Amino acid sequence: MIDDLEYNTEREHLIIPEYGRHLQKMINYAKELPTKEERNKVSKAIISVMGNLQPHLRDVPDFQHKLWDQLFIMSDFDLDADSPYEKPSKEELTSRPEPLKYPQNFPKYRFYGNNIKTMIDVANTWEDGELKEALVYTIANHMKKCFLNWNKDTVEDYVIFNHLFELSGGKINLKESKEALSEASNLMKSKKKYSSNNKKHHKKNNNSNRNRKRY
Repeated sequence: MIDDLEYNTEREHLIIPEYGRHLQKMINYAKELPTKEERNKVSKAIISVMGNLQPHLRDVPDFQHKLWDQLFIMSDFDLDADSPYEKPSKEELTSRPEPLKYPQNFPKYRFYGNNIKTMIDVANTWEDGELKEALVYTIANHMKKCFLNWNKDTVEDYVIFNHLFELSGGKINLKESKEALSEASNLMKSKKKYSSNNKKHHKKNNNSNRNRKRY
């Protein structure tokens, strides 16, 4: 009696454990049937059982296609039966996807962010003129503000111009420009004003709460 006991560690590995061991045994039985007609008949019965085990998939598009694919996967692609859909291949299942590209194009100047690079690419497509010049200086001022957010010390304009020249692929050159960028104090003024208003508002709330009666 003890010799007839089966342990999961000694049993066959389940390819898709969600369906259970009994369904796996049904598939193994279908693989050993001598005629293709019998294998087709048993395969359709197995598909019906699989559909009953996962009723939540009935509203999923190509529900039957998914079940047939799982049937061949659980048979280790060794079931010789006719399918209403194209049979999956083992190579397709085991193939690895191509690695995704990291969205950061210029990690050297990460503090500028990806939006700056997008704005520079758009500026490169514009024709020379007042609009493009205004856009370029807007981008340069925003780069200076981003730089100051990352490094609280002051930054010279030529540093921003060099970075802009590099990020634009040499198409935007302000190195010899006589027009200066906005002062650091003006670029950071709005942030300081916002923080001071928050402090005043917070202090006012504290005073109002202090005078409120407590029961």
